[in-house]
Amino acid sequence: MVTQTEPSTAERRAILAVLPGLVLVMLLAMLDNTIVGTAMPTIVGDLGGMQHFAWVATSYILASTITTPLYGKLGDLYGRKKLFITAILIFLAGSALSGLAQDMTQLIAFRAVQGLGAGGLMVGVMAIIGDLVPPRDRGKYQGYFAAVMALAMVGGPLVGGFFTDHISWRWCFYVNVPLGAIALFMIMAKLHTPKNTVKHKIDYLGIALLSGVSTALVLLTTWAGTEYAWGSPQIIGLAVAAGIGLGLFLWVELRATEPVLPLNLFTNRNFSLTAAIGFFQGFAMFGAIMFLPLFQQLVQHSSATNSGLLLLPLMFGMMSASMVAGQVITKTGKYRWFPFAGGIVMTAGMLALSTIDVDTSKLTTSLYMVVLGVGMGLIMQIVGMIAQNSVGPKDMGVASSTSMFFRSIGGAFGVSIFGAIFTHTLRSGLSGLPTDVADKLASSGARMNPADLAQLTTEAKTMFGQAVADATATVFGWGVVFTVLSVLLAIFIQHVPLRGGASGASDGAEKELVEA
Repeated sequence: MVTQTEPSTAERRAILAVLPGLVLVMLLAMLDNTIVGTAMPTIVGDLGGMQHFAWVATSYILASTITTPLYGKLGDLYGRKKLFITAILIFLAGSALSGLAQDMTQLIAFRAVQGLGAGGLMVGVMAIIGDLVPPRDRGKYQGYFAAVMALAMVGGPLVGGFFTDHISWRWCFYVNVPLGAIALFMIMAKLHTPKNTVKHKIDYLGIALLSGVSTALVLLTTWAGTEYAWGSPQIIGLAVAAGIGLGLFLWVELRATEPVLPLNLFTNRNFSLTAAIGFFQGFAMFGAIMFLPLFQQLVQHSSATNSGLLLLPLMFGMMSASMVAGQVITKTGKYRWFPFAGGIVMTAGMLALSTIDVDTSKLTTSLYMVVLGVGMGLIMQIVGMIAQNSVGPKDMGVASSTSMFFRSIGGAFGVSIFGAIFTHTLRSGLSGLPTDVADKLASSGARMNPADLAQLTTEAKTMFGQAVADATATVFGWGVVFTVLSVLLAIFIQHVPLRGGASGASDGAEKELVEA
């Protein structure tokens, strides 16, 4: 096996030449997860189809989740550059078509096209960095990407609100085209990756089963507690289908010549641990991002735009911690305790946020968010780097995509389960109101806006604010369970020297990979 060494000056120049394009692609991929939310009321007003509006997000998430592991594996088999360019082109086509949509059905379909491309964007960026940069130097670059992710999470709602209010909601999609074209030009001109000339056998059955399992899981977590009750035949059917599909998938992968998801990767302790940590982190992270703006708008009476600005402390904590951690890892080669420390800090942030109530000030909430953000920043990109360092170069793409896949599925489960907890707690807190009023408020809680709130009686308004505060605090209290689980898992991460480090480190890392 070829050992990666520290990049030469020429190699560094090549990395820096393509880095702006990769950063821009990462920004587009993350921005599109958040930019549409603030525009949805206006989109529904223009296009109609209120009963189908949830599918605007679901179709995108579903398509991107299904294709993420496929892009990772196919990139390993056939080379990354052409596949990455194809993903960008599909994403840009979907963006342009979404902006041109004339009804809700078209928008849902075109968002699915966007998702088919988006599945290859983030995994492509991470795998390409894995190809170009040895793990010892990878930390500082992944710190930059974590900063971009944090910026997109907070900036997306702000940009979406600005376009919707001052130009047109269609520019939430059109904006991707010029930015994506610039990134595409940079990638085509500056990216040089190894070409794979070996003939491969594609695992079609594994791809089909993985797609089916992913679809069942995403629909289950999206519909449970919203479209259908948790005990409904539809949700139970999806759960059964996911379980059977998973069993068949594992059976097929154990016998496939070139499995789409090589199960032997999970025999490596670090790879399995980081996948599980990513799953639990997704649980906590997406729950936080979903419910904090709700608390700020309905309890602290912030506007939608201001609630986006109030997430800046979370972004600041994530960016700062990610960049510092990346620099420290590059200089020292030590990474083992970062996921553990990040889990501890995330737990502290979750515990602090579980104490919020109607009297909690915006300053106090901001300080709690900084703590949570620092914990997230110490984990987010580090677990991906550890996963990549746990596998050989031929599995770099599938390692990156598997890490993202587990985080995405964890996020989907987190939003669904935390949403159910939120609604149950909210309904309990409104029990003192007349049944019809309580039912209306409980069913619309997550969609209630300040204008609607102003129309309530003083008694209902006070009780609703208290119930939302209690429900939000309860969600964060449950979030502690998942951050604690990530801490316990992080204890067992082994230190495998990062390839490309000091002398002897690379050999030790390669030996560990071979033995695994």
